[in-house]
Order: sequence, then structure tokens, then C-alpha cells
Amino acid sequence: MSDVSHHHEPGTHAAPELHVALVGYGKGGEVFHAPIIDAVPGLRLSAVVTSDPRRRAAAEARYPGVTVYPTPTDLWADADRYEIAVVATPNRTHAPLARAALEAGLSVVVDKPFALTGDEARELTETAARLGRVLTVYQNRRWDADFLTLWKLVEEGALGRVHRFESRFERWRPEAKGTWRDSGSAADGAGVLYDLGPHLIDQAVNLFGPVASVYAEVDALRPGVRADDDVFLALTHERGTRSHLWMSALSAQNGPRFRVLGDTAAYTSRGLDGQEDRLGAGERPDARDWGVVPEAAWGTLGADGDLRRVPSARGAYPQFYAAVRDAVGEGEPPPVDPHEVIHGLEVIEAARRSAATGTVVPLRQG
Repeated sequence: MSDVSHHHEPGTHAAPELHVALVGYGKGGEVFHAPIIDAVPGLRLSAVVTSDPRRRAAAEARYPGVTVYPTPTDLWADADRYEIAVVATPNRTHAPLARAALEAGLSVVVDKPFALTGDEARELTETAARLGRVLTVYQNRRWDADFLTLWKLVEEGALGRVHRFESRFERWRPEAKGTWRDSGSAADGAGVLYDLGPHLIDQAVNLFGPVASVYAEVDALRPGVRADDDVFLALTHERGTRSHLWMSALSAQNGPRFRVLGDTAAYTSRGLDGQEDRLGAGERPDARDWGVVPEAAWGTLGADGDLRRVPSARGAYPQFYAAVRDAVGEGEPPPVDPHEVIHGLEVIEAARRSAATGTVVPLRQG
């Protein structure tokens, strides 16, 4: 590594700043990755890969001094200038680009979906282990305010034994856009099951453990759309909890974000975590009030007739990249273990088989 700069924080020792190369500067790269990397002490957004002149100009304007490469191959040729590559490209390219980055000598963050199949993801994980590189997956919704709040309630036993977990990402987009996410096929990783499913499944598995079986309804409802835009999953976890997950682009009235039923209480929350909107508006995630949820948006706990508002945890997307810094620089565990995400991809594969056959599909154990 040449030209290692140093970041100084009051009261801490100087540590080398890790140089990050962001592969892809569409919405994912520009909104969800670049601002957070830039705001986390000890990381520097040093390079962006994009062949789009408008995106190149936007990156150079917002991050002066950033090196822009037209192709990933150009970046690999310069890989010794960087420690970390972030893959934020169309879904079908995630695994091939992550493999190339690992082989170029970089630690790697892959946006979700980690890969399109469990086997592809296992192979990537084995490659990273063989090369001694950090490999992790951007499951940023583990740091949503509502999920952090629910996690604490479940851990504390505030709901008793949870028997049903309902979780939704619903949108109203009756007119499909001409992007690969709408016009592509499942083989491209297009559609809401690959777009929103990894988040919903990851949260369910983190809360309630591995999945034993899957039932799925997968539809493409809007005119001219090849990719699924309305999906329902029913997961039965090995420990008995049932997760019902909805994801849709054709929801004119949205259901609760979470409705979680236990044998002593339930928890309900509405609306999406606000971090995405703030990032989309160009805000920096090191703002003093970052992730703070207004009281009017807090969820409710209890039983009908005896409900109380639960103060929300703060949303904390920067914690993911702070943990990436510590994993690469200090040898700490990665923020998201790829093995956890492989199970989520197996759930997606089982969901596709279930939808095609109209049956409940068991997941192989072990």
C-alpha cells in the first residue's frame, strides 16, 4: 500500500486510513455506499468505477480527488493502491466481480444479494478464506431503527414467546420503469424477491434462527414486466416461529412494517426507516441527529386496550462500515458473516421452487 494517510481522532492513536474502491455508481453506490464510506473515520473513498460520464462527473464533484476508472479491469490493475473493494453493480455481476476483487488482493463488501445461488455464495466464501481476505455482505437493514428496536424487545422477552413475525417492504409503483430490475429475469437477479427478499429474510433469520421450510407466492402483475413485483413468503423456522414476509411494487395501501405476535404482547410499527430518504436527499450520515426517529413514528407494544409507545433505537448504517474498517484493519469479525447470508439465498431458491410447484419446500439441513 503506497501513500497511506492517517486519520487522527482526539484521544485515539493514529491508524492508517483504509482506501476504498467503489465498483458501481448507480443508486446503490451513490446513495447507500459512498456517503457512508466517506463519513466513517478511518475509511477514505478513493476510487469509483463507472463508465457513465454523468455518474463520473457526479462522483468527482462530491468527492474531490477520487480516482474514476471506466471498468473493473482497470481497477484490478491498480489494486495495490486500495485495501477494500465494494461491489454495488447489477445483481448478476455481484459474484463474478467479488471473486475478481478477492483475486486482485482486496477485501470485499458485496451489496445484496450476495450471489444468485447458495452454491455461488459458498464458492465465494471459500475463495475469501483461501486468500485470507475479509468478505462481507451489505445487509444494512440490520441497522434500521425499527429492527434494532424489535431486536431489543425480543431479546428482553417483552413479547413472550413469538409465534408469528410479519414483515413488509411495500411500494406503490404501478408504472414499471425500464430498468434491469423490472425488465430482467430471475436469472439476472431482477425482481423484488432478489431486491427486497434478502433484507426481509435476513432480518427474520437473525431474529428467529434457521428456516426449516418455505411456501411462496411469486407474481409479475404489472403490464410488460418480466420480473416478479409481488411476493409473499411463509417461512417456518426450526424453532417453530412462523415468518410471513411481503414485498410488493403494487401496494396502493401499505400494511404495517412489522407486526410481531407473542404470547404475552405484540409489537407493531409503521413506515420505513428514515435513513434511506436522508441519504437520497444528499445528507451526510455523520449528522448529529442521524438515525433519530421522531416520537410520532415509534412503534407500539402491548395488547389492544393496553398499548404503549416504545422509544425507538437510532438507525445506524455507519456502524456497518465502521465494522468493515475494524475487520480489515484490526482483524475483528466482519459485520455480516457470509455464512448467515448463504442460508438466506437458500431460502430464496426454495421460494422459487415453492412458487413453481405450489408446494411447501423443506430446506436441507446441515
